[in-house]
Amino acid sequence: MMQESCTKYGTIDMHGNPARKETTGGWRAGWLVLVSEGLAALAFTGVEVNMVLFSKSVLGKSNADAANTFSIWMGTLNICTLIGAFLSDSYLGRYLTCVVFQALLIIGLVLLSLATQEFLLEPEGCGKIGNVCNEPSPAKVASFYISIYLLALGSGAIEPALATLGADQFDEEDAEENKSKSAFFSYYYVALNLGSLFALTVLVYIENLGKWVLAFWLSTCCGLLALIFLIGGTSRYRRTRLSSNPISSFSQVIVASVRKFKLDLSSHGEGLYEVPGNDEKECARKISHTDDFKCLDRAALMTQSEKNLLSIKGKTRNPWKLCTVTQVEEVKCVLRLLPIWFCTIVASIVFVQVLSLFVEQGAAMNTQISNFHIAPASMNAVDIISTSTFIICYKRLIVPLYFKVTKNTVQTPSELQRIGIGMVISIIGMIVAGLVEQWRLRYADGGETSSLSICWQIPQYVLVGISEACIYVAQWEFFTSQIPDGLKSLGLGLSMSSPALGSYLCTIILTLVMKFTSKHGQPGWIPPNLNQGHMDRFFFLTAALIAFDLVLFIIFANRFKCIKLEKRDEGKETTEDARFLETRRLLS
Repeated sequence: MMQESCTKYGTIDMHGNPARKETTGGWRAGWLVLVSEGLAALAFTGVEVNMVLFSKSVLGKSNADAANTFSIWMGTLNICTLIGAFLSDSYLGRYLTCVVFQALLIIGLVLLSLATQEFLLEPEGCGKIGNVCNEPSPAKVASFYISIYLLALGSGAIEPALATLGADQFDEEDAEENKSKSAFFSYYYVALNLGSLFALTVLVYIENLGKWVLAFWLSTCCGLLALIFLIGGTSRYRRTRLSSNPISSFSQVIVASVRKFKLDLSSHGEGLYEVPGNDEKECARKISHTDDFKCLDRAALMTQSEKNLLSIKGKTRNPWKLCTVTQVEEVKCVLRLLPIWFCTIVASIVFVQVLSLFVEQGAAMNTQISNFHIAPASMNAVDIISTSTFIICYKRLIVPLYFKVTKNTVQTPSELQRIGIGMVISIIGMIVAGLVEQWRLRYADGGETSSLSICWQIPQYVLVGISEACIYVAQWEFFTSQIPDGLKSLGLGLSMSSPALGSYLCTIILTLVMKFTSKHGQPGWIPPNLNQGHMDRFFFLTAALIAFDLVLFIIFANRFKCIKLEKRDEGKETTEDARFLETRRLLS
């Protein structure tokens, strides 16, 4: 009876005992995670969304420099997701990782608020659009960078840990809770977007009035509330046991396979070592052998001396000479994900531009509607609303429509299909952005702006928002489903880090474009005065890159092999082969 009331997923409570369904987890714990994420997103977005404007108005940077500063900062933030994932899986656990790094997020916000309040806004009243502050000293600029990179570390590191902590509240081997777990990632992304929406509609206007100090202190208060809500569920959260260090485990596989590179392998994995019964990691399921990356199988190949050693009672293997099949398959799982991950990196260059070049484009347009001024950065609200609306309507409206059109009432679009669809939509979005820029240039005045209304940006924001919903949510679900049990945070961290490298890639592309287009006295495609440039060509270039990336993605998706896990209670394989066969058929 006690066993029936506990989760089958292997989670534990705060005291280390098996988690009971009645007193732990479920939506009561899940909602606390969602509220904490929404408030943390609000706190971070209050700084993020106007970083380009802050760099220009307060630090005196040019358009290209401000965009590059933003891209590098966002890249660093997303790289920090891997740090958080690594610590949460192997050392701190997901809950403690969230608490520690949310506290670090608050410290970064406090330092930024104090720096801005005390010495960055000089002379008094500066920082508004068109009212640039005095150039700060190197020491003052350094204080600014220290605060925002603390903010990046805190915000980035908690994302995979917090999302996985929320997903852990639902037992995937319970039919009802598994449905809730599937929905959680969608709601998590909605929470993230709703928090961002408040920042875009309230904090942006405060910042555009030059009241940066007030906006940053409001963000700090929201960060503090996020930590309070997170701690409020301490006794109810389901937790997972720590796994081994993945770097050490992966290194053992590489070293063991290299040591045995001269040994011959059987054709179907005979003679490979696996521990009997449950996997060595208490919460992890064993993974069945697969035939790809056969060179790594040598790590689990038993020599006669190793067989003799293991036959002696009390003797254990040397993990640097002999690994388990599950350990080898864990490395294979990560290697299989890398091509898909690479494609999502390239796709992410679109989403970086939403918060940089789209904002600069909007600032050079007519931002007045009657007597109402639209802040360029607040147009990101359109992106967030379209993303959230698409996620909420997906299962209620879009999936039934998909069934009606395709006459397929069994399978919804798989994660890989949704990523591919998102790429197509992002291509269209960038083409629309380029066309809008061409129209903006037609109506350019003699200065730095255009009479074309900023409302013409709405279609590109909507399209990019829908593509974001398709790609990111599907990517999260895909990476967490195709990664071993003990590496769930690492899988989600790998997924979340793709925007990081996308940010760096966007910076490299932008730098190269400016280098080659600003020769011989030419202003380049994205000069300080956009009316003298051709930002439309950069948008079209981005669309072309995503189109090429889509071709590669289809090739990789067709070749992908899914993970084969054993069920905990039955020792049977559970796999999604049929689902991926359907994916391949539709992608090809």
